[in-house]
Amino acid sequence: MTLESFEIVRVLLLSAVAFVIAFAWAPLLLRALEHWGAGKSIRAASDAPVFARLHAKKSGTPTMGGILIWFTVLAIALVLYYLAPLLPEGSLIARMNFLSRSEVLLPLGALVASAIVGFVDDYFNIRGIGPKGGGLRMRHRLGIYTAIAVVGAWWFRVKLDWDLLHIPFVGDFNIGMWYVPFFILVIVSTAFSVNEADGLDGLAGGALLTSFGAYAVIAFAQGRYDLAVFCGVILGALLAFLWFNIHPAKFFMGDTGAMSLGVTLGIVAMLTNSALFLPIIGFIFVLESLSVIAQIFSRKVLKRRLFKSAPIHHHLEAIGWPEPQIVMRMWVISMIAAAVGVSFVLIDALI
Repeated sequence: MTLESFEIVRVLLLSAVAFVIAFAWAPLLLRALEHWGAGKSIRAASDAPVFARLHAKKSGTPTMGGILIWFTVLAIALVLYYLAPLLPEGSLIARMNFLSRSEVLLPLGALVASAIVGFVDDYFNIRGIGPKGGGLRMRHRLGIYTAIAVVGAWWFRVKLDWDLLHIPFVGDFNIGMWYVPFFILVIVSTAFSVNEADGLDGLAGGALLTSFGAYAVIAFAQGRYDLAVFCGVILGALLAFLWFNIHPAKFFMGDTGAMSLGVTLGIVAMLTNSALFLPIIGFIFVLESLSVIAQIFSRKVLKRRLFKSAPIHHHLEAIGWPEPQIVMRMWVISMIAAAVGVSFVLIDALI
């Protein structure tokens, strides 16, 4: 078996393992969330009347389902990492270890750190702690995730000695300290964009599935096999999550899933030096954020609503589109966008 063939096996096999493990313990997590009273609170009608009307039936559905994804990924990574030295060198299971310092340690650490922050925010929201019982203030959330991004930027500049920015179809440029604010912008904007998309059953999970799938292909093409496996393990856990999250959802992803996976997606894009292709690959997330920005601008400047409700998936609900139809069509768009993005990355590498 050639090296590339083995790496393909590693990606596919560990993706399947992640799915099986996550699927197996998902019912336990669901029961635990129900026992803890981790039900989703729907915003008051006075704050978001259209949203409240459309989603009142979802009140009480457990949130924090994103735990299923990041905990599964963390457990698999740690078990294989600590198991590898105990097994004969070159054995199949030992070779499955993918927790490398240069490729996986940073995105895995950021995944867990941001997941913990999201967990706290979700917990505050459930318990009615914070402004209007809605969890952490926006400025606090922005500050915390910016701090996580700063740590990631420091890791790139100091640990990896990296300040190279790739401009598609132009070339690579060393941008020095400008790499730090660019890194922070990518990570924070991706995290909050993914969070905006987490509003319908299966929407964020499906779009993340295609995005991480795209970056698994990109990482593999670049010879970053451990990173490709890491993306594959996330894919497997995401698929198990989607089994329970598709309409009607048994649980929601919550900030502990959406924010952490958004941060991780941004870091993977930076590690593959293809961040400027991310708006194509993650087009759905861009669309969701732009609809929110446009709505805020229209209300503040034009003094009228551009959409019945924002993000755009709520507007489509408000004009009569069934929720499963919106989600499935956005999945289709995300698949096409990911395919186009990967194609551009691979073409760019040949030029």
